[in-house]
Amino acid sequence: MAASLHIAGIRKVFGKGDKAVEILKKIDIEVAPGEFLILVGPSGCGKSTLLNIIAGLEEPTEGELKIAGKNVVGVAPAQRDIAMVFQSYALYPTMSVADNIGFALEMRKVPLDVRQKRIKEVAAMLQIEHLLDRRPAQLSGGQRQRVAMGRALARDPQLFLFDEPLSNLDAKLRVEMRAEIKRLHLVSGITTVYVTHDQIEAMTLGSRIAVMKDGILQQIGTPDDIYRRPANTYVAGFIGSPTMNFIPGEASGAGDNVVFTFAGGSLALPCPATGKVTLGQRPEHIHLQDDATWRGQVTLVEPTGADTYVVVRTEVGLITVRTPPSTQVKIGDTVGMTVSANHNNWFDAQSGLRLPAQALVKQ
Repeated sequence: MAASLHIAGIRKVFGKGDKAVEILKKIDIEVAPGEFLILVGPSGCGKSTLLNIIAGLEEPTEGELKIAGKNVVGVAPAQRDIAMVFQSYALYPTMSVADNIGFALEMRKVPLDVRQKRIKEVAAMLQIEHLLDRRPAQLSGGQRQRVAMGRALARDPQLFLFDEPLSNLDAKLRVEMRAEIKRLHLVSGITTVYVTHDQIEAMTLGSRIAVMKDGILQQIGTPDDIYRRPANTYVAGFIGSPTMNFIPGEASGAGDNVVFTFAGGSLALPCPATGKVTLGQRPEHIHLQDDATWRGQVTLVEPTGADTYVVVRTEVGLITVRTPPSTQVKIGDTVGMTVSANHNNWFDAQSGLRLPAQALVKQ
């Protein structure tokens, strides 16, 4: 049965005295039963440390951790009823796939007939029934990762923990395994916490995403919330590929009559504040327009098949514009740009925090 996860005030400090380093700084997260939570952030942000604390591989310096309402701080990993899938497959090379999947059940003295039935169920779920007699050395990377997930699934745990499980796979396999993990979660319904630095994985897999930086939880929300209404410029710049464009400037006026002035141009846009602000615009919400007054020079054209990204050098820096694949601009062209009035993200110029009292993005 899926379990809830309660994380309150979790701190982790390595070292003592002058050499002490605070890795996690008062992390608070509530994970509902059956939820798929993504912990995302750059290397060194503390996401894997938090996962290790949930697993019991590390103890928190301070804070409360509950699984299914039970306090597990100080409880051994084996007593937490969790299963973990690592970046390295960590399979036993001398065992068959079937024996690898059933090893944890064997250690728990599960009867052989029950064990074999569970192995077959899990293999069918992962579509690896034909591999049960093979050894890990005879498998591809994607197949090994399926076996690693099968070993975790066989135990029917309360909580699934994934630590960057797709990092060792090539691009095509990563896409396939993302779909497999999502399907697996829908079938099993097991509460899952998944660590990654890949924001594409975060957006496609998670029911909610927790964005971390320097041991601090920056924002937690649905993929749509994180993408459309980022809490600050860090989240806005980290989530989304290509990244959000940032235009520093000054807003003057009131209500719908605000004029946003910046180096190289001005735009009449509704803004919730006046003074020095930063406008954030996704590449799909900036458009090339021949007669626009805001202009720049094309420095890069990147065809991706479905879209073409055009990078334009302006007085406020490089601006990325998503255009149709039929776009004919080339490097060196001078182009005009305009922005969508319905998809603005406004941030405080000093703190980088999202300005309050903004209307929801219009679809």
